[in-house]
Amino acid sequence: GLGFNIVGGTDQQYIANDSSIYVSRIKKDGAAYLDGRLQEGDKILAINGKDLKDLRHKDAVELFRNAGCYVSLKIQRRLQTQNGPLGHQGDGESGGLPLAAILVPGLALAATAVWIFLRYRQRM
Repeated sequence: GLGFNIVGGTDQQYIANDSSIYVSRIKKDGAAYLDGRLQEGDKILAINGKDLKDLRHKDAVELFRNAGCYVSLKIQRRLQTQNGPLGHQGDGESGGLPLAAILVPGLALAATAVWIFLRYRQRM
């Protein structure tokens, strides 16, 4: 086989109101595992150019079983979920305050200090 299991279809929706086909499990040392590109949770849009939209689960399974030696998959990568506060997009920023929250007030304070120093110096 191709080394992975699928879920979904019009008769066995994996996600409510979504009859798409998803990768549920990649088998260790199977073809998909060795290739390394497919991930659990990926949505499979097409196999060998055949659209998987609006198929029953068993019909999708048959397409995979009869795919042949060379298989081309069109997939949609799953969205990565992030832990943390709402709105966090996982932009690589570590926890704590953003850099701008420290720099802007710091620069404003430094500019004010220089201005006061120069004004004080002019009076002497």
